[in-house]
Amino acid sequence: MKKALTILLIAFAISITAQDRSIPADETITTSHSVTIKGKSVPYKATTGTQPVWNTEGKAIAAVHFTYYERTDIKDRPNRPLIISFNGGPGSASVWMHLAYTGPKILKVDDEGFPVQPYGVKDNPNSVLDVADIVFVNPVNTGYSRILDTENTDRSYFFGVNEDISYLAEWINTFVTRMNRWESPKYLIGESYGTTRVSGLALELQNRQWMYLNGVILVSPTELGIHSGQGRRDGPLGAALRVPYFTAAAWYHEKLSADLQSKDLLDVLDEIEKIAINELMPIMTKGGFATSDEKVAAAKKMAKYSGISEKAILQYNLDVPTSFFWKELLREEGFTVGRLDSRYKGIDRTEGGDRPDFNSELTSWLHSFTPAINYYYKNVLNYQTDIKYNMFGPVRPWNRDGNNTGENLRQAMAQNPYLHTMIQSGYYDGATKYFDAKYTMWQIDPSGKMQDRLSFKGYRSGHMMYLRNEDLISSNEHLREFIQKTLPGSKSAKY
Repeated sequence: MKKALTILLIAFAISITAQDRSIPADETITTSHSVTIKGKSVPYKATTGTQPVWNTEGKAIAAVHFTYYERTDIKDRPNRPLIISFNGGPGSASVWMHLAYTGPKILKVDDEGFPVQPYGVKDNPNSVLDVADIVFVNPVNTGYSRILDTENTDRSYFFGVNEDISYLAEWINTFVTRMNRWESPKYLIGESYGTTRVSGLALELQNRQWMYLNGVILVSPTELGIHSGQGRRDGPLGAALRVPYFTAAAWYHEKLSADLQSKDLLDVLDEIEKIAINELMPIMTKGGFATSDEKVAAAKKMAKYSGISEKAILQYNLDVPTSFFWKELLREEGFTVGRLDSRYKGIDRTEGGDRPDFNSELTSWLHSFTPAINYYYKNVLNYQTDIKYNMFGPVRPWNRDGNNTGENLRQAMAQNPYLHTMIQSGYYDGATKYFDAKYTMWQIDPSGKMQDRLSFKGYRSGHMMYLRNEDLISSNEHLREFIQKTLPGSKSAKY
């Protein structure tokens, strides 16, 4: 009886002390660290935690989790650049660029980006923390960020192209004020859907927050809203724009003819880009009224530069879906290729079919990123919480109406002579294809008057090009060069 009573008392004590699984709206913790970057020691402090989103009545309705890295041996803080970093999805946490690209720590992977055990993190000798402070932001329902009162808060306040941009612009204003960074040159970097986000934020920050930027970096950009909100790559345009990606993936897997395989990748891509625009697109534009000879000639050319058969291309009327390509390219070898990075191989239940069973690259990435980010916050940054870190969070339905983000970026650049844009893309990315990114860059400013403020950098990897060590080095160096180029010094902002 006594033993039973003791057990009952313990159970009661646990029940009254247990806390609901929730996250505070406004709470941070700061730790001190150092990292060696390019051979020099860089001391820094890391502040991680939450900052609220308030509604129009001033009530905290969401907690946005962030991690802010600030170099501590800087005497001239006003001239110190600040990078505000977002990932995509929508619904994706900031983990990807945080723990693999620009931050002071990166996850343990091999030189090509594949998982290795034991899981964890290591110093990033290529981080841009030597030249800029960085804040990684998790939009609502990603990472540790959450709606505070799910019963009484309208989800549509957060989950849409323009809704997302609106509340995050307010959040950035508060963050910059709290951290006393209004004087600093400011940069936005976004990856994948994050490029839609930062393109819209560039104008929103100028027009609603009166905050002007020096640079926007678009990593693996999506189809930004250009030309009255239309960013889609449908029909002949999309069919032609994806062919150079086919070429890149086929070249990597050595599926092209000997004469093409003997050339450098960039030389082959230069050939197919010209062919796609000057030869394939005009024929595709004719649709069913192209002659049989024209279709056969186009299919032969596509087959030569894609590694898949002329017959299969004709069966799709020259408009070959990327999903079919991922299944078809290595079908005879019994493998599929990855969507976001076609260097990765997968194994399907059957060799038949017209699309892969799963995204081989994403499963590989989640394999290494998920344990690393959970270990990192708890053991390195000393951030303690029972909230689950959402690699991908519930943000559906997502309102895509009124996507003018590409045009918004153009307007922001036109209104701000300081503002430059750089695009970074991996050649083996089959989701946000590099030639699409070039097309976006060409179309953002049809006048050509801002051409000197738009630039493109390509890499021999995929969507997250920085996972490959050689590209991690070069892409971070390109960021450094971009920041240095866009610091105007004493030059006035005028045309």
